[in-house]
Amino acid sequence: MKAVAIKKYGAVDELKAVEVDHPGKPSGHDLLVKVLACSVNPVDTKVRGGVYDDYPDYYEHTPALPHIVGFDGAGVLEEVGEDVQGLKKGDEIYYSGSPIRQGSNAEYQLVDSRSVAHKPKSLSMVEAAAMPLTWITAYEALVERMEIKEDENVGILIINGAGGIGAVASQIARTLLKLPVIVTTTSREETTKFSLGMGATHTINHREDIVQQMKDLKLDIPIKYIFITHTPADKYIIDSAAICAPLGKVCSIVQTKEMPMYGTEWMAKSLTFVWELLSTKPYYKVADQMDSHGKILKQLAEHIDNGTIKCHLQQTLPLTLDGLRKGHEVLEASGAMGKIGLSVDAVDEGKQAFT
Repeated sequence: MKAVAIKKYGAVDELKAVEVDHPGKPSGHDLLVKVLACSVNPVDTKVRGGVYDDYPDYYEHTPALPHIVGFDGAGVLEEVGEDVQGLKKGDEIYYSGSPIRQGSNAEYQLVDSRSVAHKPKSLSMVEAAAMPLTWITAYEALVERMEIKEDENVGILIINGAGGIGAVASQIARTLLKLPVIVTTTSREETTKFSLGMGATHTINHREDIVQQMKDLKLDIPIKYIFITHTPADKYIIDSAAICAPLGKVCSIVQTKEMPMYGTEWMAKSLTFVWELLSTKPYYKVADQMDSHGKILKQLAEHIDNGTIKCHLQQTLPLTLDGLRKGHEVLEASGAMGKIGLSVDAVDEGKQAFT
């Protein structure tokens, strides 16, 4: 089959159009998916660059080169394994795949059926492929890690509100959890407008003093939760101590080598810090959580189809070598809003996908 893969970890030009073996017939809980769309995430660029370090032993468990990246995907089921329930050949699905299996930048992919759901009926394939990784990450962070309760009379600060994860986290906070105050950080007129459209009630500029800006808002309810979705995490860890209310919680999806809490109000306020990594459950095969992502995506599809949640896709590229390289370049340049998707339907006439 055709795929775009890494033969050597490194710069964006190490993404190559390749011919690789078909993944074969699925067994057990696996599905064989004909990939029609995917999206790019910052993690894709880190994996490609050989610098992904959210796990200390990540590259000891990845497929042998050529390594096909791509976490998000959407497509049609070709075959199902004998243990699959609730899914059949011909179904349209969307998903975020395993971090240590071949990814979605290929014509076909084997995916664990417990991590997928039927595609939202109201979304195109590429719109659906834009949602899974960011939504699951934000949902786990707000609902599972920070344990925010619906209708709490408190606020949340989301660092990088116009990013892929910040955009859906704002919707979860505003629409599902019904928090009265959602403050996000942005830095440009277009990102501010986008973030407000995704659910933010207030925005501040992350290029300026965010502690002072939070004071200047003169909010009448406390900021009990902070969600760090962008670097430099160490700076935001320091700022969180001053911003977060006593007994509050701070969650980060980005790593830092330093945890600068000493000398701040972290202990005085009895604050809680917690990490969020979407792939923890599939990576460690957490026994009672293997169907968690599928359940989250099933619920998301219902929210999208009833109009509660909006898709945050902002740009669609052809699902080709050039398209994937451009997607990686845009993310590495920073400043992208929402999500970038790639679709076989966007491939120019006379050209082939994955080439």
